[in-house]
Amino acid sequence: MKKITFFIMLLVYSFSFSQSTANYDISVTTIWNTTDHTSVPGNAHWSPLAGATHKTANTVLEFGVIAPVTDGIKNIAETGNTSAFSSEVNTLIASNEADQYLQQGFSPFAGNNSNSTLTSVSVSEDFPLITLVSMVAPSPDWFIAINSLDLRSGNPSINNGWRDTFTMDVFAYDAGTDSGTDYGSGDVITTPRAEISMVSGFPINGNRMATITFTFNSSTLSDDSLDKNISSIKVYPNPTSGKITISNIQNTNLKSVEIFSILGKLKQHLFVENTAKNLDLDISNLTSGIYLLKLNNEDGNNKTQKLIVK
Repeated sequence: MKKITFFIMLLVYSFSFSQSTANYDISVTTIWNTTDHTSVPGNAHWSPLAGATHKTANTVLEFGVIAPVTDGIKNIAETGNTSAFSSEVNTLIASNEADQYLQQGFSPFAGNNSNSTLTSVSVSEDFPLITLVSMVAPSPDWFIAINSLDLRSGNPSINNGWRDTFTMDVFAYDAGTDSGTDYGSGDVITTPRAEISMVSGFPINGNRMATITFTFNSSTLSDDSLDKNISSIKVYPNPTSGKITISNIQNTNLKSVEIFSILGKLKQHLFVENTAKNLDLDISNLTSGIYLLKLNNEDGNNKTQKLIVK
């Protein structure tokens, strides 16, 4: 009995003082047909899937409330443009409410059975919620979304507490900024802005417009005493047009920053003075594409994340 009690205490101790991360592939497959959604316009398609992993529910998007005065969701829902939304997420990253911006296009250009896949997304225990959105195009201000989905299972004995592979339905919502009633309706600005709500009436009729599958790849459990400091470092904006800020680096023993091409070629290397609080890095010499940014500290720990240069 003493051995069992000791084992349980040891198990609780290790889960209490360790942080875990999980790796997922996230795939959205769209559904748009005349049976469920009344009609399918000839130019039916989807804007890029965009979103974030974050700490607190409803900080990126909230259903059932009046549409915010900010234009991130509005612009995606009305035009598919993600610029304002990306800026809002980067503001959340700077305030430690989110930790990464996600974006991936759909293929093929079609309403039905179009796919967008985010590959090898790393999700940390500190930011276990995910929100993803995409415009139903064309439409007045409608978008598909999942909001503040928690990827933690509550069972630390399986996958270090992360949800196993699962699939769920995705529905369409009205952004509350345009009062058009059909896919091809002209602009009818809603003033004041209305509530963000599900499109339960004509023409979508509350039917699902996609499915999303989270494929669990792996999880890791790490000792806080080794990597919590370096894990708290934030990099923004991401995507970037040529400059990034690396913040929260004080007391992390950060030694160097390296940027690699997706093929593993070192593109930039910078040594860091640990007295700094933030580091502004000019990467305007890099061409558009996807890179890997690696942070190394003096203790031999490192953190690697995807960096997108526009």
